Amino acid sequence: MTDPGRAVFLSYASQDAEAAQQLCNALRAAGVEVWFDQSELRGGDAWDALIRRQIKGCYLFMPIISANTQSREEGYFRREWNLAVARTLDMAEGRAFLLPIIIDGTSESQAMVPEKFREVQWTRLPAGANTDAFVDHVRRLLSPDAPTPTATSVRSSALPTSSAGAASTRSMRPASRSLIPWVVGGLLILAMGYFVVDKFVLPKRSVPAAEAPVTAPAFNPPAHSIAVLPFTNMSGDKGQDYFSDGLSEELLNSLARISELQVAARTSSFYFKGEHADLATIAHKLNVASVLEGSVRRSGHTIRVTAQLNNAITGYHLWSQTYDRDLGDVLKLQTDIANAVANALRVTLLGNVAAKIEVGGTRNPAAFDAYLRASTAYRRFGPANLAAGGLNKEGLESAVAAFTEAIRADPDYALAYAGRSLAFADFARALVAGPEVGDYLNKAQSDGRKAIALAPDLADGHLALANFFAGSLELTGAVQEYERALALAPGDARVLREYGAYAVLIGRTEAGLAAAHRLLVLDPLNSINHFGLGVSLAFARRYGAAIRAFRDAEALGQDDVSVNMWLGITYYLSSDFERARSTCVRAGEVNGPWCLAMIYNKLGRHTEAETMLAKVRAIAGDRLAEGYADIYAQWGDSARALDWLETAMRNRDPYLAYTKVNPFFDPLRNEPRFQAIERALKFPD
Repeated sequence: MTDPGRAVFLSYASQDAEAAQQLCNALRAAGVEVWFDQSELRGGDAWDALIRRQIKGCYLFMPIISANTQSREEGYFRREWNLAVARTLDMAEGRAFLLPIIIDGTSESQAMVPEKFREVQWTRLPAGANTDAFVDHVRRLLSPDAPTPTATSVRSSALPTSSAGAASTRSMRPASRSLIPWVVGGLLILAMGYFVVDKFVLPKRSVPAAEAPVTAPAFNPPAHSIAVLPFTNMSGDKGQDYFSDGLSEELLNSLARISELQVAARTSSFYFKGEHADLATIAHKLNVASVLEGSVRRSGHTIRVTAQLNNAITGYHLWSQTYDRDLGDVLKLQTDIANAVANALRVTLLGNVAAKIEVGGTRNPAAFDAYLRASTAYRRFGPANLAAGGLNKEGLESAVAAFTEAIRADPDYALAYAGRSLAFADFARALVAGPEVGDYLNKAQSDGRKAIALAPDLADGHLALANFFAGSLELTGAVQEYERALALAPGDARVLREYGAYAVLIGRTEAGLAAAHRLLVLDPLNSINHFGLGVSLAFARRYGAAIRAFRDAEALGQDDVSVNMWLGITYYLSSDFERARSTCVRAGEVNGPWCLAMIYNKLGRHTEAETMLAKVRAIAGDRLAEGYADIYAQWGDSARALDWLETAMRNRDPYLAYTKVNPFFDPLRNEPRFQAIERALKFPD
């Protein structure tokens, strides 16, 4: 056994005695001295005095937290907890002493424990969990030769979690698709819908962690890198999740505006919502050095936000604070937290940080609440969630309605105008046909310009206007706005995503691919980013790398239709026609035949190629002019290909944005009619 002076004290509610006994046995089997009252208290001992002496003399104090401790507002274990907390007041800064352990699904943020417990990191050891890693961790802390930690506790990266591999499986809800002629909504959606998004219900599969993307970076986080986890909703109302999630995202965006910080993007940070992954796991998956987490309790127009910052590499606590504010002071709250985080990380803040953080915001509580509801609806139903089947007209209408409510409450709310502009653009490019398209595009342009007029340095406004220009084939205006957005928000994942895709399309390949790779650093767990990189690599004629990127997207849960279509295209372009065929047959009822029309022709199966083209025409009619030009160009029928391209020009088909880099058009590039079309599109130099 270890030196009694380095003993461990187990504190628990009587209902958890069995779990405590199992942990005691595991520690003792490893030679660790354990104070465990069931075996150490003897008849005649002065029970209370003995426990006090043991707590005063133990080296590590392990409170066991569970539903049983939650259910008991009084109990002797709570006296033990308070005695342990009192002892820390006399300890040197950085002395490892408290090691809280959760043995069931109890929420850490909602646990009824002393506040001092919240300053350290917790271990989750559910019933039946393998304790070997935890025991090794304890032995290292007890070893006289082990380095002295610089915080009160550490959470081991090897410890099991209550989810039996949190983040190891990601359940995805069914994806609903509509047959639509306009699929742009930012150029990534254009890629995902190339050329028609099928009308079907596509079930998602759970993806084990073993299939994590092969391109994940090695763990070497920059010192000033951070992930903002979704704050816990403490309001007791599930319907308030939009508020806690929205506030977390707004805080994330605030930190991203500090150029000295590298901030993990929302999708990757929120990947862990509802999971119980330890900080080390999160840090390794996101390649960040620190993690900000907390809770939000809202009551009417007042909120209480508790935030804590931890070093995700060492597990050491860096900073924590509780804020009680009026809802109208939420922007000031974001500024205060961002400043505190930056100071804790010793980041030099340049310029007016409040101006950077609060640009385009509001101080109207009703407007802010409506904006958070709008943002939640837009994430759920808009292009950011397309891979999970979220794009639909009714959902976007609810987002537009909430953005409008925010603008009505605060007519100077630039962020709300920018959000509504993006939603209007999605209507125009993805959900409607006919005369309504122009109306929605005009609304998108008007809102984008309004956002910029109100807040010239708001990246969201420039991004909205860039998407409008791209969808309207005003290619020079689009690149100018994308570049302005990127200059204002170089760490914004949405900006990097849209700019990267667009730069490749206009021929600025290296800049676009650099942005796409930078995006993977900030948002490594978002399948759409890997998918978008694959599309860009395919247009750059880097087919092997494109295939790897699509496989990474698939491993993270990207839907099979999009992946199979683009894998099929990439195999086709690399002249692997048989593999292209076997992949494209799984690409859906429209996109599959579109691919197969070209593949069968290369395989000499011309009748089947004609049949595939007829299938597409039967569903899409004449709306896919640019897509038919692809097929005829690959068939060697230049005249018909150019006829369809000219039809696409008359229709202002948004897929014409691909013209400059589209490999399907390579057989046409010396044709005068093709060159005239390319000149008319006015690609920027």
